[in-house]
Amino acid sequence: MKKILVTTDFSSNSKAAMRFAIQMASQHECELTFFHSYYIMKPTSWGEKTFTSYQSHEARKIELKLEKFVAGVYKGMGAVPSKINHVITSSFVTDANIMKYAKDKSFDFICISRRGGGKIKKIFGTNTSNLILQSEVPVIAVPNTYRHSKIKSVLYATDLTDLEKEMKRVVDFASPLGADIELLHMNYPSDVIFNSKVIENIIRKYPKSHIKYSLENINLLYNLVVNLQAVIKKHKPSVLVMFTDQKQGFFQKLFLSSSTAEYSLNSSVPLLVYPKS
Repeated sequence: MKKILVTTDFSSNSKAAMRFAIQMASQHECELTFFHSYYIMKPTSWGEKTFTSYQSHEARKIELKLEKFVAGVYKGMGAVPSKINHVITSSFVTDANIMKYAKDKSFDFICISRRGGGKIKKIFGTNTSNLILQSEVPVIAVPNTYRHSKIKSVLYATDLTDLEKEMKRVVDFASPLGADIELLHMNYPSDVIFNSKVIENIIRKYPKSHIKYSLENINLLYNLVVNLQAVIKKHKPSVLVMFTDQKQGFFQKLFLSSSTAEYSLNSSVPLLVYPKS
């Protein structure tokens, strides 16, 4: 059973990640932990005893608010909660708090909402982009426009390095959901021609999964994001899956604006990012 840490700041935008996680749980048994990071500043004039009492009182109010907020999202989806938890923890730095809790409690995924438009911090929001670039736990970044629909297909965009290891993780995500997988590699003219039989041999290891692949030439008039957008528009996947080497700053390079305009990924597609081993 997958464990998913679902973050919320009580905003309308954060409901998107909650909807996606609830949708996942409706297709495959998952344990959802709805998580809120908060911080209460201590007034300089207060003693430790007064502040501790106040902090405890406020924490309880936040817990009740989280429970009510989660219940409202379930009700809006017409869904019934099953195997869910509500957790709040205090920290001055939200993204670090999320990463530490997810790692310490051995979660399979962090699910967080993202917003659209512009470069990386505008595409994802600061907390989301920091999680993508730093988290050891895979991150599902859900666009704030997401409502909910059945997860039917996964588009796995790959550079073909570590393909065998990565494919196993993609299958582990998609197969329990009953989702088809399409492996996509975008060729640059300077790339070494990849032997398609290698891909076919790896796919054969998963006979129970419906997997196909496509190798497409990249349009050099546009950056990688725009090329991905064209594929997403054509194939309409439920989820886009990517792996990134966090040490190489892949996402900063990926989301540099083109010379003519700024683009972001299709706003309707959740993005699952695995850190490369």
